[in-house]
Amino acid sequence: MICLDTNYLILGLSEGSKEAEDLIEWSSAGERLVTPMAAWFEFLCGPVSSDQISTMRAFLHEILIFDEPQAREAARLFNAVKRKRSLRIDAMIAGAASINGARLATNNRVDFESFVSAGLELV
Repeated sequence: MICLDTNYLILGLSEGSKEAEDLIEWSSAGERLVTPMAAWFEFLCGPVSSDQISTMRAFLHEILIFDEPQAREAARLFNAVKRKRSLRIDAMIAGAASINGARLATNNRVDFESFVSAGLELV
């Protein structure tokens, strides 16, 4: 399973981009593509058209609901990186990937690498 960060949702709509090529490759290989509710919210804030929303939604097997286990994992990760305020939403996204056993696809590796030592796996 691969969990998509917001930037993969946005850039995946750009024909010929690395992200679009990755999405096509992963989907063709039968990978289960998911995204956390926090990333989906950021994506929907756009600007995106209804056609772009439909296109991206078609790639996704599931939008992961932010539930109590994800909240606990996000808090654990947030505390593991010394409660850096700028990483709060990233901790929610990382927590969703981690608790669901998914690798995270992101272009924001600098921030998310902070969570790797706490168990997050990046693509």
